[in-house]
Amino acid sequence: MAQPRVRAQGKARVKTRGESVFGERFALFAETLLTGVWTAVACLGVVTYPAALAAGTRHLRRRVRHEGGGLREFVADFRSALRGGWLVGLAGWGAAAAVRVDVQAARAGIPGGPLVGAVGLFALLALVVTLLRAAAVWEPGRSWRPLLAEAGRRTAQDPAGSFLLVAGLAVVVLSGRLVAPLAVPVLGAVVAAAVAVEERRRTR
Repeated sequence: MAQPRVRAQGKARVKTRGESVFGERFALFAETLLTGVWTAVACLGVVTYPAALAAGTRHLRRRVRHEGGGLREFVADFRSALRGGWLVGLAGWGAAAAVRVDVQAARAGIPGGPLVGAVGLFALLALVVTLLRAAAVWEPGRSWRPLLAEAGRRTAQDPAGSFLLVAGLAVVVLSGRLVAPLAVPVLGAVVAAAVAVEERRRTR
């Protein structure tokens, strides 16, 4: 009689443990979507997107480590990252404008235009991935210039992780084309992917 009771208790423990794991993962998923909303709102300042991404990734890092933190800490990180991040955001828009000129040249039928346009788009994707990887390791007080330089090297040395981020960006774009508001929470998945890619590389 004792053995069945022990087995029943063991099954109950396994079930409870499984439910807690599911609950924790669902909570992380919900937090990821919420982070996407916070990040999207913080990006509305046009040149504030690097700081928004840095604050979003740091928030999710705290959540994964079971550390405290909410909207107040997100805003504090955003303000800290914005001190040098707005220059990065301005430079990013400059790069996007240059790529747009290349694409227009390709459409106009200028000799060599398609090649120049393709190279420009590839370079822009590499810059976006570099920015995401830099934001994923940002900490208050760190300068953006060395962060971007290190992230650029990781982008080239870890093509698998970089491809994962490109795929995440593609999901956001497709979500926006299908249902525009859906791209806002889905942005959190890209933030989470950046955190996961950097954590994967760190623990290899």
